[in-house]
Amino acid sequence: MKNFSIDREAWSWITHPTLMINSSIVRNNIEWMLDRAAALGLRLRPHCKTHQSREIARWFRALGVTGITVSSIEMARYFADDGWADITIALPINLRAIADINDLAHRVRLGILISDRNAVAKLAASLTASVDAWVEIDTGDGRSGIAWDDADTIAEIADSLKNFPNLRFKGLLGHAGYTYKSHGQADVLSAHGRDIVQLRAAADALHARGHHGFLISTGDTPGCSLGSDYVGADEIRPGNFVFYDIQQQQIGSCDFKQIGVALAAPVIAVYPHRSEVILHAGGVHLAKDFLHDPQFGNIYGRICLPESNGWSAPLDGCYIRSISQEHGIAVLHTDLISQLQAGDLLAVLPVHSCMTADVMGLLHPVDQGKQLLPIAMMKAERGQQQ
Repeated sequence: MKNFSIDREAWSWITHPTLMINSSIVRNNIEWMLDRAAALGLRLRPHCKTHQSREIARWFRALGVTGITVSSIEMARYFADDGWADITIALPINLRAIADINDLAHRVRLGILISDRNAVAKLAASLTASVDAWVEIDTGDGRSGIAWDDADTIAEIADSLKNFPNLRFKGLLGHAGYTYKSHGQADVLSAHGRDIVQLRAAADALHARGHHGFLISTGDTPGCSLGSDYVGADEIRPGNFVFYDIQQQQIGSCDFKQIGVALAAPVIAVYPHRSEVILHAGGVHLAKDFLHDPQFGNIYGRICLPESNGWSAPLDGCYIRSISQEHGIAVLHTDLISQLQAGDLLAVLPVHSCMTADVMGLLHPVDQGKQLLPIAMMKAERGQQQ
């Protein structure tokens, strides 16, 4: 019989599903990515949608970061209120929110994405302040942006921006989201290389039509974690790297020691005859992202044991196989099941930390068993202000 070391004193103050953060790991991830960017001659404009926290954003600022990326107007306002003065909203411009765009543009240097040629004139007619306009380039993700080889449309948009003084043409911006579907590091590097080649080709075509002095912005956590070919690029915008997760580990972007968040999940029922326990850890805590494991099928999280200053390495063969709104069904070793009882805690490494953090809203630091003040995220702080 294998004896699992269950520390029932660790995290003893927890009563409900709680998202734990190892701040030492997160700070190391930040410093590591900054060092990578500097070595590659790139500016790091981190995406804040993963952590959504003013406090964590300040960790970046303390290390010299001056510009950030966000995914919504609300998020841009949240960070602008904390003194960030250079913010890019990495989402195609929402023309129905022009009043909010104007408000932000009067307060900060605001970057916006143009993904539709017909949006330019409508936007320009409504702007009351200048913005940086990025033409979003689709290098194969198929989500939003102008196809990288549609030189005519890219040039048409760049040309039209010259006609409107409130729209400063900043450059070409892409996101290689398809790297998240990679199978191993070689696959990530191949996808990353394709992204850079296609962004460079789009830029070369624009140079040939008389446009010069613009920038190239790219960035996805897998590519930024592993890639070294950034010839032609000026800045990177990864976000997930601040926490990482088991999806990133599976594709080779990180190892388990770099994952900086785990969900503390109460055990609410134990079923030894089926080698399973029920955790209070469902879709409202983890979201419903899953990975397909060749051995175990779909998994919704990896199981670890709480420790006084963090959590253990993932336990082999222990995972969440199914989730509903509040329930998580976890498959565990028989030897671990025999030592567990209702009321114990397990730690769950999330599949997609961005979504888990978003649904949880608060981050609770782990530090030598002490209960520290939680790190508030945007939704929590907004709720307190209402």
